[in-house]
Amino acid sequence: MKKLLFAVCISASALSFAQDYSVPAASPRQKVEQQFSMSKITIDYGRPGVKGRKIFGDLVPYGQVWRAGANSSTKITFGQSVNFGGKIVPAGTYGLFIVPTEKEWKVILNKDFQQWGAYTYDAKQDVVDVTVPVNKLADKQEWFEITLNPTDENSGNLAIKWDMAQAEVAIKPAKPEAVVKIADKLKEIKKIEAEAAKTKS
Repeated sequence: MKKLLFAVCISASALSFAQDYSVPAASPRQKVEQQFSMSKITIDYGRPGVKGRKIFGDLVPYGQVWRAGANSSTKITFGQSVNFGGKIVPAGTYGLFIVPTEKEWKVILNKDFQQWGAYTYDAKQDVVDVTVPVNKLADKQEWFEITLNPTDENSGNLAIKWDMAQAEVAIKPAKPEAVVKIADKLKEIKKIEAEAAKTKS
C-alpha cells in the first residue's frame, strides 16, 4: 500500500513538473501587448532566428506571401478602429502577412488569423494592405521581432525587424477627433471622482 501511495505521489509530482516546463522551441512564441490610445494592441507571433542563413530573397522568397514570423500565422488585435498606414481597419483580430521585395514590403491584414503559416492564405480575405519602404539596419537582428513604438499618446509605429531589414507601419486612431473628445470627458470624470474622494475624507 505504501509503495502504491509513493508511486502515485511521484507520478503527481512528475505531472506537475511537466506542466511547468516544455521542450525548448526553435522559434519561441512571443505575445506583445501595449496600450494604444484608449485601448490596446496585442501581437502574437513566432520568433525565428537567422542562424547563419540568408533570409530575404532565399529562406523568405521575394514576391511571395510570408507569415511574418514562424509556425502559426502572426495575429494582431486592435482594441479600437485604427488608421493602419493610411487605411481604416475596424477593431478586431487579424492575420498579419508580408510580401517582401528588396526595397519595400507589402504588409497585409487578413481576416483569417488561425491558419498555420501562409499555406492556406486567401487574398480574398484581405482587409487592407499597405506598402512601406525597407530600411537597412546598422546591426543584425538575429531573432525576428515585432514592436510597437509610440510617437505620441495616440499614435505609434509597428516596427518589423529581422536580419538586416526593418519596415514600419504608422498606426493612429481611425477617428482622432472622437478620441480627443472622449479623452476630455474621461479626464472630467477622473477630476470629479478625485474631488468626491477628498470630500469624503
